[in-house]
Amino acid sequence: MTSLLSRLRQLADDHHLPPSLLQTRQWEGPLCRVRLDNTGSSEARVGHWTLFDGKLGLSPASAIYGEGFQMLAQTMGSWQAPQPVGRCPDAGVYRITDDQGYHTVHNLLLVEHDKGWLLLAFASCQRFGGEFRLYPDGRLQILMNCEGRALPAGQFWQSEALLCLEGKDREALLAELAQRIEAEHGSLIGQVGERPSGWCSWYHYYADVSAADIRENLQVRAERFPALRYVQIDDGYQAKMGDWLTSSAKFEQGVASLATEIKDAGCEPALWVAPFIAEPGSQVFQDHPDWFVKGDDGLPLPSERVTYGGWRCTPWYVLDGTHPEVQAHLEQVFRTLREQWGIHYFKLDANFWGAIHGGRFHDSSATRVEAYRRGMAAILRGAGEGAFLLGCNAPIWPSLGLVHGMRVSDDVERHGHRYRQIAREAFCRAWQNDKLWALDPDCICLRDLPSQQASPAEYRFHLAALVASGGMMLAGDRLQDLDEEQAAQLRKLLELCAARAPCARFESMDFACGEVSLPEGGTLLCLFNWEAQPQEFLLSAGGEDFWDEGAVGTALTLQGGEGRVIRYR
Repeated sequence: MTSLLSRLRQLADDHHLPPSLLQTRQWEGPLCRVRLDNTGSSEARVGHWTLFDGKLGLSPASAIYGEGFQMLAQTMGSWQAPQPVGRCPDAGVYRITDDQGYHTVHNLLLVEHDKGWLLLAFASCQRFGGEFRLYPDGRLQILMNCEGRALPAGQFWQSEALLCLEGKDREALLAELAQRIEAEHGSLIGQVGERPSGWCSWYHYYADVSAADIRENLQVRAERFPALRYVQIDDGYQAKMGDWLTSSAKFEQGVASLATEIKDAGCEPALWVAPFIAEPGSQVFQDHPDWFVKGDDGLPLPSERVTYGGWRCTPWYVLDGTHPEVQAHLEQVFRTLREQWGIHYFKLDANFWGAIHGGRFHDSSATRVEAYRRGMAAILRGAGEGAFLLGCNAPIWPSLGLVHGMRVSDDVERHGHRYRQIAREAFCRAWQNDKLWALDPDCICLRDLPSQQASPAEYRFHLAALVASGGMMLAGDRLQDLDEEQAAQLRKLLELCAARAPCARFESMDFACGEVSLPEGGTLLCLFNWEAQPQEFLLSAGGEDFWDEGAVGTALTLQGGEGRVIRYR
């Protein structure tokens, strides 16, 4: 029987291109690069360039997983009925693709079939975004998004590297993808020492945070949670979006002074920065409107005109990463934060906007991927050796090789439905952990707020999901509010983080039962009830509850929306 990969090789290429554009497929084992030569006498503008087009013979009912262009987009469901995992699909909220009669998956497509899995993924993202269009009848198109850029006469483009694999072991296929990505992009994970842990101001104080709030939690951290290494000052410290070196009135002595207090207390300051955006009243926008991505009218482009406009202090305008003065500005901002403020850990938020579509760049030949990567390279230079850059709300594949850690899920909220959503998002991306970057499943939040409440079962789901995610651990509650049981749970999570416990291995993408192999020996069984009704799980003898160390039997009933962790020594 003809394999799926053999069928793939036989699919048609782009018959819509003019005859002057010559395509040549170049295979190196499972990797395919396609070369596009302009043999004509004039430049040719290319929107989307189709590498493969046709049917593989897969059932349209086949289960799929697909990546999004940005952090908040992922796809599950089936080929003919794809379902968003999170709240913000690329084609919906972010308006990245049109998706008329098809569904677009970006850079990674997994398809389950009767003999195992098919993995199609781009192992590189240096210039172009890779797209997979799924049609309900089973048709597949694999494309490069060239954004209408001009291919000069007599020159050529090389596609990003397409990896084509099939096999029974989904985890093994993804592990090979991670190796291929590292070969193409390198990885900063080798520069990460201990896995980051700390406390983050956002999930209790949000934008209302003050210097007094930071000092209070700094003191409680010293008394109750000395294992928390970083104290992260999140959004709210700055005077304006875009003016990261100017503190708001709530930080009366300045953030630099507060960072010194944090270091004097024996831990490390960390800072939230949204490097690519600025609000209209910011000094950077007022002084340098020429630094920003332009619209068709030649004026700075408000992001809401072409995509999701942002979550506060809008409209957002976007610094143009192709502009040499912007690169110098970004480098200088982060050099100042490092050398004068003593900060080495940066949570970089709203990074997607650095790869905004629909605008005009200073370098008209650059793609949005190149614009973003040039801006990020400048940030890396300014942050210097020993820095830790965490990508957040980022374009996932364009960030390859440019960040040390990556947020892989939506923001935590203390609701059962959000806990389940972000767990599924993190589990789908767990293969990236400690290979592409340190995985950030977002903060540990165990206390209700007036506008956010969860049941005890739902908090147990959240705790189990954090264990299974195997990533960074940052506390998000006001530390003095944690009772002794919650404090003990936080300490256990920090111990797993310090030991670099891996993420759970799930045999199935229903993510009901995952196993963590502990570095010191033994295993943790992570159980999840995603349904509303109770479910019974059958267990091997000898297990104990991870949190209170009480013995458990060979059958365990989980309430609707509950998670549990069972330890086997």
